[in-house]
Amino acid sequence: MAEKAHPHTRPGAAARAPVADRPAAVRNVVLVGPSGSGKTTLVEALALTAGAVNRAGRVEDGSTVSDHDETERRTHRSVQLSLVPVEWDGIKINLLDTPGYADFVGELRAGLRAADAALFVVSAADGVDGATRMAWEECEAVGMPRAIVVTHLEAARADYDHTASVCGEVFGAADPDAVLPLYLPLHGPAGPDGHAPVTGLLGLLSRRAHDYADGHRVERDPDPAESALLDGARDRLIEGIIAESEDEGLMEQYLAGGAAIDLKTLVGDLERAVARGTFHPVLMAAPAPPGARHGLGTVELLELITGGFPTPLEHPPVEVTAPDGSPRPALPCDPDGPLLAEVVKTSSDPYVGRVCLVRVFSGTLRPDETVHVSGHGLADRGHEDHDLDERTGALSAPFGRQQRPLPHAVAGDLACVSKLTRAETGDTLSATDDPLLMTPWEMPDPLLPLAVEAHGKADEDKLSQSLGRLAAEDPTLRVEQDPQTGQLVLWCLGEAHRDLTLERLRARHGVRVDAVPHRVGLRETFAGPAGGRGRHVKQSGGHGQFAVCEIEVEPLPAGSGIEFVDKVVGGSVPRAFIPSVEKGVRAQAARGLSAGFPLVDVRITLRDGKAHAVDSSDAAFQTAGSLALREAAAAARIDLLEPVAELTVTVPDDYLGPVMGDLSGRRGRVVGTEAAGPGRTLVRAEVPETEIDRYAVDLRSVSHGTGRFARSYLRHEPVPPQFADRVRERAAKGG
Repeated sequence: MAEKAHPHTRPGAAARAPVADRPAAVRNVVLVGPSGSGKTTLVEALALTAGAVNRAGRVEDGSTVSDHDETERRTHRSVQLSLVPVEWDGIKINLLDTPGYADFVGELRAGLRAADAALFVVSAADGVDGATRMAWEECEAVGMPRAIVVTHLEAARADYDHTASVCGEVFGAADPDAVLPLYLPLHGPAGPDGHAPVTGLLGLLSRRAHDYADGHRVERDPDPAESALLDGARDRLIEGIIAESEDEGLMEQYLAGGAAIDLKTLVGDLERAVARGTFHPVLMAAPAPPGARHGLGTVELLELITGGFPTPLEHPPVEVTAPDGSPRPALPCDPDGPLLAEVVKTSSDPYVGRVCLVRVFSGTLRPDETVHVSGHGLADRGHEDHDLDERTGALSAPFGRQQRPLPHAVAGDLACVSKLTRAETGDTLSATDDPLLMTPWEMPDPLLPLAVEAHGKADEDKLSQSLGRLAAEDPTLRVEQDPQTGQLVLWCLGEAHRDLTLERLRARHGVRVDAVPHRVGLRETFAGPAGGRGRHVKQSGGHGQFAVCEIEVEPLPAGSGIEFVDKVVGGSVPRAFIPSVEKGVRAQAARGLSAGFPLVDVRITLRDGKAHAVDSSDAAFQTAGSLALREAAAAARIDLLEPVAELTVTVPDDYLGPVMGDLSGRRGRVVGTEAAGPGRTLVRAEVPETEIDRYAVDLRSVSHGTGRFARSYLRHEPVPPQFADRVRERAAKGG
């Protein structure tokens, strides 16, 4: 069944996708910014200016190209990575729109992996948040070229000058002259509310005004009042560009005050500095008014992307190995080289099945060819290592819900591939005669547990397979069958990620589940030595039941488990029944003694007993062993043991106090702190697992979205007496 054309697609464009025949004609750009900063609206404005749509959609109407998922349309919020290819000046631009909400950071990481440059979107009304700073630092660490675009210029409290200044302070902390505006805003008459809208741009290098007042871009000379705005900002921009220039004589020429440096030289040096990732220009953009083709600043932004952002040819050679781990030479971006592509996203289409979005790093990918699919390194997420050959289906370029046919995808390009039934996000595609493997990118660890049960029998039959499909699409989802509690647990990144997972399970796979309280694996142990006598004697006509055993129980060091010792003398318990006593003792230990949690770390010694020549049996001595252990427990104090996790929390220094206080309120013990980079501290703490079920959500609140943490099981230790009743009650309710 064919897809309907997107309601805002230009007539005739629906069947055509931009096709790149060489890597130099491709730009891969990921949009980064917080939720609500205007990324999706900006993509829509760029698509309109580039002619990919004839009318821009609106997030509020659920009509944008990027947000085509039903959940996105309903919530007006991006929840997945979306590719929108457009063409400008003969260059194919792959715009990667990413969710801004922290729960979907896995989609952002996939977008960063597929891109060669990042466009940071900052609202002029809201400024820069902590999560955006962290994403900038991630890009900075790998040297990814970046630019900043300021949006929401139409908002009543928008202040472009202040926002550009904040961007310089935050993003240019190491080098303030490396983050500078390329344009100044031109304002129209103030409205009744006193807000003067931005109606144009003033080019600092070109000394030209770009007027968008009537909804169309008109280039003109600035008037005297506008020219007066140029000098100071223009001088600083030129100095910033020259400072990053590879021509050392340019600075001397500028400082000597001789002949002016021509515009072509400045623009060339600017573009090279942007492509190297050493200079980060600040631009502005706004959606086009109804009936207009060009949104404010969109032409300038497309020109920067095509002229200043790097081509895939400038991507460093990709490190690869053979699937068995043996070294192989790194591969440059060469369409004639060995095939190397990576699955950056998988999704399910109701008509064509699984669709994989891939980035081609080397070689040329073509439809209907057999490729080797290799996936390694994600076993901890439930993705077993796999190596197999599969035949690709059609290649296509996504555009909203459509898939537009592609004849091929050269090195550096992005494309969707159908019919790869076993490929998962993070897998490597290569030639069957030369299989290769890329190391998967770092995935955030899901740390919010959700225990679920199938709603009914029909749901139970489909649950396992459906969860497997969801996990194949989303490597930030971990599915676990807890070995201690037996619960089926979905580990998510946050509440929004949890809700989306349940919604997809229901809507895509027709499976309903019930969320149940998550239980933590508590244990019990003896606080001191004790003895017990188990007597199981029954007469009911014919053969009866007779077994008596006496045991001693003593505590052992943590981690010792259960040790059973036979010290019977004189044959009071026949040798044939000693294993029966042990079996009964161990069965009772597994069921628990005080609060129903497994007994651990004790030595149980069988000292004596009695047997009957006719009525003693295996079952009778199992029962007697169980009774003896229960009697010993009644005579001793039983300690409740809770699992303790080691937490490593990385947080900006501004939030260190609240985070430490929060850990203390969770019965946590801070065992050390250390510097974790400029303005950040790493806190190591030991915290009971019963206290951190929701820590993924709570830390985000306490640190305003800037904190990160990892957890690992450390040990079980006794619950303090004053908290034991509370922990038992919480465990009984499931957390």
